[in-house]
Amino acid sequence: MNSLFFGPNGSGKGTQGAIVKKKYGLAHIESGAIFRDNIKGGTELGKKAKEYIDKGDLVPDDITIPMILDRLKQDDCKNGWLLDGFPRNKNQAIKLDEALKKESMALDIVVEILLDKEIAKNRIMGRRLCENDNNHPNNIFIDAIKPNGDKCRVCEGELSSRADDQDEYAIGKRHSIYYNDTEGTLAAAYYFKELAQKDSSIKYITIDGEPDLDTVKNELISKL
Repeated sequence: MNSLFFGPNGSGKGTQGAIVKKKYGLAHIESGAIFRDNIKGGTELGKKAKEYIDKGDLVPDDITIPMILDRLKQDDCKNGWLLDGFPRNKNQAIKLDEALKKESMALDIVVEILLDKEIAKNRIMGRRLCENDNNHPNNIFIDAIKPNGDKCRVCEGELSSRADDQDEYAIGKRHSIYYNDTEGTLAAAYYFKELAQKDSSIKYITIDGEPDLDTVKNELISKL
């Protein structure tokens, strides 16, 4: 099962992706990790990407997409993959679709997690990170995973918050890219939605991201 995951920051996309990875034995591919691995490994694509990153420029698609394809061809992806964090705009969606078809790599499922922008913002600002495990769910604005004061609800470890999670301007900037349905990330999702309407081999599913984690998980698993 090869899949793309879309959802705004704060929607629980990473958490749900980890659940799907474990249940179906998929490789969970995050676009940011691909850049880091190529740069750290000194690959030719990594060296080219670093030149742009060091200048504060976006890495061109003709470098990014080959890195992603190389990653999807690795052994751990043979049973399927879940790509998270790419594409981020419609043009990237078109180029990724073309590249996958050229390599005869099937795309089976596209998941879009739906969440109101204001709720997503509050969830981001409410996130707290456990010193022992960042994956321990703690959020001061979600009753089901509210921490014990300033201690982790799972292990009683000390909690902290990321600086960028408290920056409303930065959150708004990220969300303005995601929720843009003409050129941004939602436009990329909708590109694949239109493909799925024409091609029955692609399944496009939407999930309500507002309920608690288990409810979202159960809906997602039931639709996969």
